[in-house]
Amino acid sequence: MNDPLIEQVVSAFRQRFHGELRSAPAWYDLSESERETAFEKTLVSRSLEAALDPDGLSTTAHAVLTQIRGAR
Repeated sequence: MNDPLIEQVVSAFRQRFHGELRSAPAWYDLSESERETAFEKTLVSRSLEAALDPDGLSTTAHAVLTQIRGAR
């Protein structure tokens, strides 16, 4: 990846605002075709993360589980 905006969108990092996860701000600066590219790259990235994880989970899955477990 060489486009910094697409790289920000593909990243698993998401800012929180009062506990809520927010979309990457860079998303709104991308054109439709760049958003499609970011989506495709995100699918590949999350698949690689899951393949490397002992539990077979992506960073997104880990974040969701953390939120669920914290809500109990």
